[in-house]
This record gives sequence, C-alpha cells and structure tokens, in this order.
Amino acid sequence: MATRVLVPSGVLGLGFDRGALARGVAQRPDIIAIDGGSTDSGPFSLGAGQSKYARAATKAEWRELMEARAEAGVPLVIGTAGTCGADATVDWMAEITEEIARELGQRLRVARLYCGQPPARIVAALAEGRIMPLSPAPEITAEGIAAMSNIVALAGAEQVQAALATGAEIVICGRTTDTAIISALPLLRGDDPGGAWHGAKIAECGALCSTNPTSGVIQVLFDATGFTVEPLAETAACTPHSVSAHMLYENSDPFVLHEPGGHLDVREARYRALNGRRVRVEGSRWVPGRYTVKLEGARIAGYQSTILAILRNRRYVANARLWADKLRAAMCARIEAKMGLQQTEFTLEFRLIGIDGALGVLETRQGDPVEVGVLGIVTAARQDVATDIVKLINPFVLHYPLSEDEELPTFAFPYSPASTDRGALYEFALNHVMALDDPMAAFRIEVSEMGA
Repeated sequence: MATRVLVPSGVLGLGFDRGALARGVAQRPDIIAIDGGSTDSGPFSLGAGQSKYARAATKAEWRELMEARAEAGVPLVIGTAGTCGADATVDWMAEITEEIARELGQRLRVARLYCGQPPARIVAALAEGRIMPLSPAPEITAEGIAAMSNIVALAGAEQVQAALATGAEIVICGRTTDTAIISALPLLRGDDPGGAWHGAKIAECGALCSTNPTSGVIQVLFDATGFTVEPLAETAACTPHSVSAHMLYENSDPFVLHEPGGHLDVREARYRALNGRRVRVEGSRWVPGRYTVKLEGARIAGYQSTILAILRNRRYVANARLWADKLRAAMCARIEAKMGLQQTEFTLEFRLIGIDGALGVLETRQGDPVEVGVLGIVTAARQDVATDIVKLINPFVLHYPLSEDEELPTFAFPYSPASTDRGALYEFALNHVMALDDPMAAFRIEVSEMGA
C-alpha cells in the first residue's frame, strides 16, 4: 500500500509556499506532517518550557494547515511542539489549536502526546541500569536529575502511531525524533521500513533536500520497495545529489541513522532521477535493535546580566583585546573588593563583536574593523548579584583607559540603560538513552474534543 505524506515546511513558524501547499492538498495526501522545533537554538526553550517562535506566526501558519487538513480530510501531526516538546509547550500548542478551531467553526478530535519525564522515573531507570550515556555525556546523579527543570524523551514512530490510533484528526506531539512523525503512517500501513525511515529523514526539513531549500513544501510517496520525493514549489527540484546529501545533515554517520528500536542503513540505497524534479530511492534497510529513547534535560546554570558598549576610537579598536583583558582583570578585583565575592562565585566575560564575538579564544582570523562591540556577560548564582555586578562595571565599560597616563576616553552605549537582565541561564544536562520494554511506558496520550 502506498502512503503519500505532505510536509509543508521544515518547521512551523518559518513560513511556506502557499501555492505549493495547495498543490500538495490537491494530490490527496494521506497525512500532513510538520516539525515544531529542535535543540538548534540551545537549552533555553527546554529549560524554560517555552517556544522560541512567535505565537502570532505560529497561529497564522497553523491556521492555514488546519484549513488544509480539513480540505484534505486527513490527519495533521506536529512533532516537538513549541520548539522543545515539553509538556507545557504541548499545552501551549493545544490552546492555539482550540482558538483556531473555534474561529473556523471546526469540531475536532485532538490527541496530545506527552513526552515529559518525571525525575523519579529517570532516577529509577538509572538505578536499574537502563540509562546509557551517548558521547559526549555529562555525569548524572539522582540529585542532578532532580534539579533539572524539564526532561523529555524523544518519541519514535510507535508513540505517534498510538496517537493516530485514537482517531484524532490533529496530533500534537511533545519531543519526537524529526523522522518519527513522517515515518509513522507508512510503517503502520506496511510500506518498506527502510524506505519509510529513509524518506522521513530526507523530508524532515522540507525543501532542504531540494535545489531551493527555502521553498518549503515536500511530498513523499512511500511504497513496498522505497520512496519517491518531490518538491511542490515551482522553483524547486530534487536531484539524486540534493536528496542523498541530506543524510549528512545533523548526522554523524552519512550511512547510519539511529532511531528508537533500531537503525537505518543506507549503504545500499540507490538514487534515481525520474525526471527533472522527482527522485526515486530504493535499497535502504531497517535494522531492528533494542528499544531505546534519547533523553534531553536542562537545568539552571546561573543567572545573567549583560552590558553592551561600542569602541570607535582607532587606537582602542586596534587594541580591543588588550583593553578588554585589562578591563576584565581590573573589574574582577573591584568586584571582589566592593562586593566581597570570590571569583568562584561569578564569571565575567567580554566578547568583542567584530573580532571574536562568535568564537572567543578559538578565533583564528584577523580583520580591520571600523568599530568593535564590547559585550560584557556576567553570570552569578542569583539574578540580583549579576545585576549588581553589571551595574558596578558600567562606568568602566564606558570610560576605562588603556593606560594610566592618558585622558579618560568615552565610548558609546547603543541604548540606555546599557545593561540587560537576561534571567535564568540554562544548560543541557542529559545526553543519554533510556531502554524501554514497552514503547509507551515513558509516554502518555490524552484525547479531547475541541472547537465549535
């Protein structure tokens, strides 16, 4: 049995080609699937349980997809809802869905797949030897696990299939693997498992596997021997090169992809252009294995305040790193003297935007900037301490001289106040897998009726 999956975009919130989406709906897909997030932007979303995407943009695009779903009469599935897939962001997405359903006059059956993990469950699994580290992975303890603000397990195809089995017209998933929401229905319907996982990997980021990566909409037809992929924007095409290259994307091995319950092996896959736009792939293999799910966790690592100044004087621009290093040493001594803090109780860093703002000490390139932005980053155990430190250093960031026997310089603050309290700083604290005897043991599904 062939299964047609329509993927509107690589992620909800970045937009898609509306004409291409309409063409996809007209070709009668069996399901519409879209990703809702990732860890690309760091640990804040997971730590705080918040989406990084604007609610207005999310609602506007989700509304169009709900209308497309109604026209096609098929399920609509989103994975990793709200960027991080925490339980709070699943509920956030459900609230948006309820609002839209009422506005459109739709009555819908909605399934919510929750992937959040109570610390006690993870502690018990650790004691039972069911938690295994990936590389690199931090050391974990029961106390450390309890301190995490959010822990999620990455759902695979089985959990998405269970949500679809409820008869839901919309499925809002917590944290899933990028491929799970696309492979779930083809696997459920008996299509080739190697092709199902491989095609899902190729389509996970929408048109990124095409010659026009920003065009968004992709359609994949799965069947008994493989899959066929085609972009639906008029300006895009899939080629054997663009399709095969996507196995390199966010994957340490271009031939092997690990998923819950096994791994995909594409060493024997063959890519064939059917025409100028469509590519056929056969020969991918699914290798069953122990059922494990990846764990992600985040915790508070401190609280931050920042300050920003700009150097434009040629001498200070030319000696910006020397100036920043002298300033840091002087400010650390002043913080110790005035606030009674040891240097183990705070960190102070100056990043020079235009010189080493991205890489810091790892920077190897040199240039000749007209101006340099000086970003001071203060981290402490409490926000009030970080705030006080950044206020203490404020006048020196504005006036500190390179040498003692020169006139006091004045730099530029681009805005007032020059400092900003950033709040909690989160860090990732888990990079492990957890073995499960039952794929649903760490997940739960709730179903409700929504709308008019």
